[in-house]
Amino acid sequence: SPSGDEGYPGTLQCTVTYWISKDKTLEIHYDVETDAATPVNLTNHSYFNLRGHGSGPILNHEMTLFADFFTPVNSGLIPTGELRAVDNTPFDFRVPALIGSRINDSDQQLQFGQGYDHNFVLNPDATGEFRRAALVKEASTGRALEVWTSEPGVQFYCGNFLNGTNHGKDGAVYNHRGGFCLETQHFPDSPNQPDFPSTILRPGKAYQSRTYYRFFAE
Repeated sequence: SPSGDEGYPGTLQCTVTYWISKDKTLEIHYDVETDAATPVNLTNHSYFNLRGHGSGPILNHEMTLFADFFTPVNSGLIPTGELRAVDNTPFDFRVPALIGSRINDSDQQLQFGQGYDHNFVLNPDATGEFRRAALVKEASTGRALEVWTSEPGVQFYCGNFLNGTNHGKDGAVYNHRGGFCLETQHFPDSPNQPDFPSTILRPGKAYQSRTYYRFFAE
């Protein structure tokens, strides 16, 4: 993108590469360079439904998120800058739980997002640069999805604002909570939150981000 595009400084050279490997893993590689300091925080907003496209809500998917903290938001869904422990909240998916088991709780954070639409702070992985972000299972099909990433966070979104206006293959209609997203990323609003990891890319530095979505059956 050229310098000044949408108000951002710097000419940005960005390459996004997709691979599908033999072990049924979708790999997404982001590589970015800039000629002026500018914020860079790229992610992927694909929806998943392990029962198949157009098969209804994803509330019976079993979710595990490898995160001890999440970033709470204000009523406009902008992070407040706090890192809040998931303990004793509907955001604790460290033990596998159905997505729908607590999505309608009275927790204010769920009310703000009309469900889950929050960034989770991924636990560091001592074995290497990649963090295990999520494990999702769907019992009726035996299908499962595992997500690994080089990013420090993942935005878990449950299609709370899908309303049937989006259509997919064979005319399938995507209604309320008809898919979930696992968007690997730096934390939203990082340029305005000094305690969040920086998203400023400077000339001479390379931005590299890697995410792996591995599909398998049990």
